[in-house]
Amino acid sequence: MTVIAPNPAATPTTTADTTALGKASLADNFNTFLSLLTTQLQNQDPTAPLDSNQFTQQLVQMTSVEQQLNANDLLQKLVNNTSNGVSTAVSLIGKNVRAVSDTANLSGGQAQWTYNLGSAASDLKVEVFDANGKLVHAEAPSDMKAGDHAFTWNGQDLNGNQLPNGGTYTLRVTATDAGGAAIASTTYVQGLVTGVLQDSGATSITVNGGSVDWSKVTAINQAATS
Repeated sequence: MTVIAPNPAATPTTTADTTALGKASLADNFNTFLSLLTTQLQNQDPTAPLDSNQFTQQLVQMTSVEQQLNANDLLQKLVNNTSNGVSTAVSLIGKNVRAVSDTANLSGGQAQWTYNLGSAASDLKVEVFDANGKLVHAEAPSDMKAGDHAFTWNGQDLNGNQLPNGGTYTLRVTATDAGGAAIASTTYVQGLVTGVLQDSGATSITVNGGSVDWSKVTAINQAATS
């Protein structure tokens, strides 16, 4: 007796492979069923039409197959959501976080950032730009030591006009040492997480009204309760 070994390449090795094959099979069966049902209706004997009970049963079977296909799609979305960090991001709601981001929303007449200087600077400039890239604020802080620096902008433009809440603004930090060499800096936003959003496979969290990539979170703290 000759024993033929199974072909490993023909056997699905992952859950994704199995799910894809199962969905393809259901889709084929669904299309075949529709073709058979249509042919049956077109060629039924006028003197002995299709029994209504049998027709109803076939419609129920068709609906069942369609529901299975939809269920597979929903399960796949759940798997994708988990892999994209939705479940982890949701767990951040109600917590205070710190995340790498140079954008912040203007809320309550102000926008806040924290920037970190890699080393002490001899010259330092911070600038705020609106969503169109227009410069709306600039200043030269006197504290230029290495480390973290909190920065709050009062929401006023270069002419002293108060800008409306809700806009998204970007902070740019430019620092140089005594020799004129650029000093690396990192900008953060921090605050309470109030929501989670998934768009085109990317997951973001809402911090101080602004959207931040959840994977950029560097610190998490439990929000204080009264």
